[in-house]
Amino acid sequence: MTITAIETDKLRKVFGDKIAVNGLTLRVEQGEVFGFLGPNGAGKTTSIKMLLGLVAPTSGAGSLLGAPLGDRATRAHIGFLPEHFRFHDWLSAHEFLNLHGELYGMPAARLRDRIAELLELVGLTPFRDKQLRTFSKGMLQRIGLAQALLNDPTLVFLDEPTSGLDPVGRRLVRDLIHDLRKQGKTVFLNSHLLSEVEITCDRVAFIKHGEVVQISRLDALVDGATSVSLRASGLSSEILTGLEAWGKDIRVDGNRVAMTVPDESVLPAITRYLVTHDVELYAFTPQKLSLEDLFIQIVGTDGGL
Repeated sequence: MTITAIETDKLRKVFGDKIAVNGLTLRVEQGEVFGFLGPNGAGKTTSIKMLLGLVAPTSGAGSLLGAPLGDRATRAHIGFLPEHFRFHDWLSAHEFLNLHGELYGMPAARLRDRIAELLELVGLTPFRDKQLRTFSKGMLQRIGLAQALLNDPTLVFLDEPTSGLDPVGRRLVRDLIHDLRKQGKTVFLNSHLLSEVEITCDRVAFIKHGEVVQISRLDALVDGATSVSLRASGLSSEILTGLEAWGKDIRVDGNRVAMTVPDESVLPAITRYLVTHDVELYAFTPQKLSLEDLFIQIVGTDGGL
């Protein structure tokens, strides 16, 4: 029997008169890379803290790897890279990882090998004896990734893991996530870099004002929705209303029309409809929507900001 990696039922967190998270219900299977998307202030980081047992929920329930939220034994199988980390900057990279390994109770020989392996993986072997206070933001992000993977976790939470990284560093994170998926690990990813989410995630949840508004498989979400722009004459209000049978978010600017359709299969029907209604069609351009376009459609431009 496969244990669900993450499961929550109406998790809610209130700070005074502010509802930070309202009724979070999720189910993430083992081996998934799950994206958690929303604007600033939407409740993403608070949600992660509740899942990790760092913040107690006001109401609701949840589990990680089959155990209740906050279970201490389960934490040994979880890795976490926070968005705003405050590492022990007087320690060297090696000392920092060694400290965390000892907190996990890792055997000395295994810890020594694991530290060497991870420093090489994140490109910090030449800096193993340098104090963290001398590291750039990108280097700190890399050592944070090494820390999150130190205990060979079953479930990894990455909160803005590419913050401060250059393109090479972002490629490193992407490759790490792909490797974790191949190993059957579960990754819970919060990132503002939607292009990275689009490449790495299996499913995504969109959160707005502390509530999940949609959960979708990323391939179906991105492969389906298509933006259509057309230029034509003879577009009466009745014809424009008729286009609503296939599309939504119809926007008109003179003889130009833009709309969103669920998938490409409706495109021939739209062109036939226009031609049979004596519309002079000069241009008809379909284009797949990016995850950024879909984010704006689902969450809007003001959600949580």
